[in-house]
Parts: sequence; structure tokens; C-alpha cells
Amino acid sequence: MTAQPEVTRRPSTSSNPPAAPRLSLRRFGTPLAVVVVLAVLFLWLSTLTLDSIEQRTLNSGYLIDRTWEHLVLTVVSSALVALLAIPAGIAAYRVKSKAVRAFVIGLGNIGQATPAVGVVILLAIVWQTGFYTALISLVAYCFLPVLRNTLTGLEQVDHATREAARGMGMTPRQVLWRIELPLASPVILAGLRTALVFSVGVATIATFINAGGLGDMIVNGLKLQRYPVIVVGAVLVASIAVLIDWAAGLVEDLVRPRGL
Repeated sequence: MTAQPEVTRRPSTSSNPPAAPRLSLRRFGTPLAVVVVLAVLFLWLSTLTLDSIEQRTLNSGYLIDRTWEHLVLTVVSSALVALLAIPAGIAAYRVKSKAVRAFVIGLGNIGQATPAVGVVILLAIVWQTGFYTALISLVAYCFLPVLRNTLTGLEQVDHATREAARGMGMTPRQVLWRIELPLASPVILAGLRTALVFSVGVATIATFINAGGLGDMIVNGLKLQRYPVIVVGAVLVASIAVLIDWAAGLVEDLVRPRGL
């Protein structure tokens, strides 16, 4: 019986080192698409002969002012929603009472069940017109998604994980801050992302109570039958909504706990 020659196995050289994370289309495709759309929009505007009314609206100073007002309304209202709705969701979760949860969610439902225009006009009638009235209206309208997602995210944390944390000697407050909130953060941030996009859309009606924003362009364009003004206002609002949703998605990915 002849001996078989021993085969020496060399270390495999075909296995490549871990590749660096690729620049995904999701990270850069969205802003690039928005830039292209805006470039095409303003290129189209440059081919038009604008009358005096359109020139007073479609100029850099007016566009920057209205866009800034829209962004301020959106960001400030979303920040207030986060400061109010997340603690309310945590409190309702800690109470462990179905009646309390139903009451809190019912309050959140009031703002969103009522048409946004109705909330804005009603507050303007009983209080005043302007920025702060629009801000309160946006907070009331966007409160529910963040509240509901906070409750849902905390309730979905695995019971065994909580028990393991308590077995390690953590207090209920430590379990909340170190275990439950980090694990629930993707769901909570998804609610904030929804609230941001809601705010961008609803902020357009702030013009009805003299609170500014890009809604001025859209409403004035409709009243005066100036279609370039309508198109520019609508495209700018849509672009802001898309960019904010994209930025919120990046933040959501960055703060997501590893392994989720």
C-alpha cells in the first residue's frame, strides 16, 4: 500500500479583509436628488419672463426669509413635542394603569383627530394670531406619534432583559435609563421622524394666521393665479420634508444600539 503524499494546506489568500462600509445610496442619494430637483426648478425659472408680482416673490431675499420661518416653526415645534411627549409616554408607561394610558393617548388623539386648519383657526380666534399660535397648533397636531411610539417602544422591551437587569441590582430608574430607553430608542426616534415630517406639511397653513412660512407663497400664488410661485413654494416644502426625513433617518441609525 503506497503512502499518499501529504498535502500541505496553505493559508487561504482569497479571503479579503473586511471591506470598509460602502457609501450607501441612502446616505447621499436623497440630498443629491433634492439638489438636482432644485437646480432644475431654478433653471426653469430663469427661462421665464416674470411679471412684477412674481418678481416680488421669486427673489432670493423673500425665499430665504420664508424658508427660514418654515424651518424655525418645524424644528421648534418638533423639539417641544419631544420634550413633552416622551416624558408623558414614560410616565404613562411607569404608572402601569390602562385607564391612565387611555386618558393620555386620548389627549394626544384630540390634537390629531381635529383638522390642522381647524386647530390653527380656533386658537387664533380664542387667543391671537402669529408665530406662537402656530407653534402650539403644530405641537398639538404632532404630539400623538411621539407619545404612542414611546409607549410602544417601552412595552416591547423583552421582559427577561428587565428581569436580568434587576437581578444585577439595578434600581427601576437605572433599568429605565440604561436598558429600556436605549432599547426603545429606535421606535421613539421613528415617532419623532414622523412628527418632523408632519410639522413640515402642517406649517404651510401657518400663513392663515400671519405666522409666515412657505405657505405664504403657495396661498398667494393660488389667489393671484401665479403658477410659478405655486410650483416653487410646493417644491421647496417637499424638498424640506424629504431632507428632514433623510437627516432624521441618519440620526436614527447613529443612535441605534448595536445589535438592533
